[in-house]
Amino acid sequence: RRGSWTTQEDQNLTAYVLQHGHGNWRALPKQAGLLRCGKSCRLRWINYLRPDIKRGNFSREEEDTIIELHEKLGNKWSAIAASLPGRTDNEIKNVWH
Repeated sequence: RRGSWTTQEDQNLTAYVLQHGHGNWRALPKQAGLLRCGKSCRLRWINYLRPDIKRGNFSREEEDTIIELHEKLGNKWSAIAASLPGRTDNEIKNVWH
């Protein structure tokens, strides 16, 4: 299936991951009753549906942390994201650029 995610698909994915975890992203869509690929489900969960995800603008402290870690690590966005709980590597990369 292609296109935008529906509210029902989001609910199905969220309910499944919260109940069973996300052990195998390739098998998850079939088990959760979704007509999506595992990569699409993984990205939707990580970037939009996780309960601990932060929304909104970055604080000055977060921006300073990104600058400091980028000087040390370069473009290793996932390593930088590990130091900023609730922020995704993609979101950090977008702020940087």
